[in-house]
Amino acid sequence: MGWHLEGGAHVTGRKIGLTSSAVLQPKVEAETVCALDTDLYSPEPDRADVRAAVANAAPALEIVKHAYSLGVRSVRIATHCTKADVSAQHIAAARELGMDVSGFLMLSYMASAPELARQAQLMESYSAQCVYVTDSGGRLPMDGVRERVYAYRDVLLPETQIGIDAHQNLSLSVANSVVAVEEGVTRVDASLAGHGAGAGNCPIEPVIAVANLNEWKHRCDRFALQDAADDIVRPLQDRPVQVDRETLTLGYAGVCSSFLRHTEAASVQYGVEVRSILLEVGQRRLVGGQEDMIVDIALDLLPPPVRARHEADGAAPHRPPQWSSVANDGRVVPRTLQSLSQSGPHVVARHLCVPECRGLGGRWSC
Repeated sequence: MGWHLEGGAHVTGRKIGLTSSAVLQPKVEAETVCALDTDLYSPEPDRADVRAAVANAAPALEIVKHAYSLGVRSVRIATHCTKADVSAQHIAAARELGMDVSGFLMLSYMASAPELARQAQLMESYSAQCVYVTDSGGRLPMDGVRERVYAYRDVLLPETQIGIDAHQNLSLSVANSVVAVEEGVTRVDASLAGHGAGAGNCPIEPVIAVANLNEWKHRCDRFALQDAADDIVRPLQDRPVQVDRETLTLGYAGVCSSFLRHTEAASVQYGVEVRSILLEVGQRRLVGGQEDMIVDIALDLLPPPVRARHEADGAAPHRPPQWSSVANDGRVVPRTLQSLSQSGPHVVARHLCVPECRGLGGRWSC
């Protein structure tokens, strides 16, 4: 492409996006714009060629105003716990539409309470009306929740609400939610039958039971919730949402629950125990969006002769990452990922997610 531009050519790109009336009308479309540093000379570039050519990536987000007219009133804008600064435009856009906007600081256990509070202040400054402590991997103990709620309350304005999004991998989601409410949290995320990745989200049925015992005010029918959980949600689940050896390891290692099924697939393909992979994922402190690196980890854990056999059978050649520290939060990520560290956003079922790294797919993306 470069030599065409140097010769004076003008390049115009066109697409039919998800929000085009020719396709469908979702509430949100998330895109990533990639700037190339080098030309793609190959007539049929593969993922590795594209990843090597990308200099950086930037988020592009369309929030369809029509969604507001359909009744959408509340949205969550989520970033990695140390990357609140990438959420400013997304929070502002949602507020301009008149939405109720909450900021989600994902994997909140990866940042100290003071640092997390500073990130919450940033989201508040962008006009978020609520900021969450988000325990994406179910890793926080109860004292960790208390500490972070205290830190939020010390720096946020009195009118800014605080939320808790607890996960069940260590069986602490209900306890953590109750502790959070006792410390002043006013928004609690929960789901029927704890439906969600890994061991699930905080199950709403026991939360409401505890709320009744504590005489907290709410407008929930506990029997109706229990019936919906057992009669509607659980029959739809393709696997039990429960604490078992794999999901418990997610919480123990501090791994985002979205990694589990990718890890199970890699375990089957390469013959590496699921828990061994998850522990290494936790050791490398990978974040949501870096699931493709699980294959690298599985290959790293194989003896060299076995790895060679897999590559001979058609597995992608193993390229060990060149590790280097990211100064702002002390994590280690492959050097090739640093240029993507400001990218986003990503749409998930329950909220808008602007991950720290979100890109092209494949083992070197995140």
